Amino acid sequence: MKNFAKIIIAILVIFFIAKSCKRSSHSSSSSPTPIAILKGKLKNEQNYSIILEDMDAKNLNTSSEKYLHKYQILKERKDTVLVESTEWYPVTSTYFNKHINDLGMELVTKENGKIHEETVPAGYRGYVGNSRYGEWRHHNGHSFWAFYGKYMFLSHVFNRFNNPYRRDYYDDYRRNYNGRSYYGPNGRKVYGTSSYTGKSSWTSKDQSFKNRVRSQVKISSARRARNASRSSRSTSYRSRSGGFGK
Repeated sequence: MKNFAKIIIAILVIFFIAKSCKRSSHSSSSSPTPIAILKGKLKNEQNYSIILEDMDAKNLNTSSEKYLHKYQILKERKDTVLVESTEWYPVTSTYFNKHINDLGMELVTKENGKIHEETVPAGYRGYVGNSRYGEWRHHNGHSFWAFYGKYMFLSHVFNRFNNPYRRDYYDDYRRNYNGRSYYGPNGRKVYGTSSYTGKSSWTSKDQSFKNRVRSQVKISSARRARNASRSSRSTSYRSRSGGFGK
């Protein structure tokens, strides 16, 4: 009888540990993303932009692997634009994988109270094409966006000194990608991680590290998706089967 009681207690302990782990895992996966947190902090702003400024990964292939994002926030003021960098935010492998091609890109824009969440080249909404901040100028048969002297610092913020924004690309975006993410004409990766030349933790890493991260986040993301699917099926089964005593 005593052995039977011990077995029952052991089963209950295992059950509660498993339930606690599952609850902890669910809490982690359902935590708000950094973008959601920042949108909450910026809710009283009428106009702002959130740019993925940097990203990094640590402790790959270990139980303590982690993925990090850092953002840049632009807020419009009457006579200037305020620019600030956030702290590093931990993100899930799934979220990191979702934005792995978006370094230097604008992830969220709020224009006159309306929020847009398509990924576009930094400044494409609100600054490029806006005569308040600059103008199109011709050079070698092409038209490029140039910020006025007062706003020249935005070229640095958007990493455009060595690669100015071309008008034909911008017009392509306006004509053909309304409401959709844009990386360049005809699906080309003209903008984003692959073409980013600014200084960052990510660009300081060698290509082998970047390849390992890309491979690892795909594996981790697939694992998280499978676990979420199993959890969903398990929850659905329990809901259908009902509770004890019914």
